[in-house]
Order: sequence, then structure tokens, then C-alpha cells
Amino acid sequence: MTAWQVEVTDTFAGESNYSWVRRYRFNAPDGTCDNGIVRRARAAAGVRGRAKRVDYFWDGMAVWNPGGDCIVMFITACED
Repeated sequence: MTAWQVEVTDTFAGESNYSWVRRYRFNAPDGTCDNGIVRRARAAAGVRGRAKRVDYFWDGMAVWNPGGDCIVMFITACED
């Protein structure tokens, strides 16, 4: 099992603003596909809607931008 952290925050001019932030954690089995991680992160944070853009990075991080909302969600693998 891998532990993941989710940060949901607001955006200003398309960039993360952090005037407020909500953090969540969830576990996923090792080998879960990227889309599975994003689905679990969205469920943990209670975020609905379609993604305008999802960027995946090799270091275990994804950025999810929903269309129409001024929020961004960062998904990172936890070290512990």
C-alpha cells in the first residue's frame, strides 16, 4: 500500500494561491494506475467534475485542474 496526500487550494490568475487549503490522505494498492490514483484523490477530497488538465510527474505527483472552478488539486506520494 502506498499513502498519498491531496491538497486542494484556490487559484488566482491560473496559479495556486493558498489563501485556503484543505488536505486529505488516502491509501492505494501498489501498482494502481495514474487514473486510479486521481479517482481515489477526488473521492477523498469530495471534488466532482471533469478535469480540464491533469499533469503527471515522474516523482509521484499529479496536478488536477477542474474546468469551471478556481481550484487546483495536488496529489503526492507520502514518504512515510
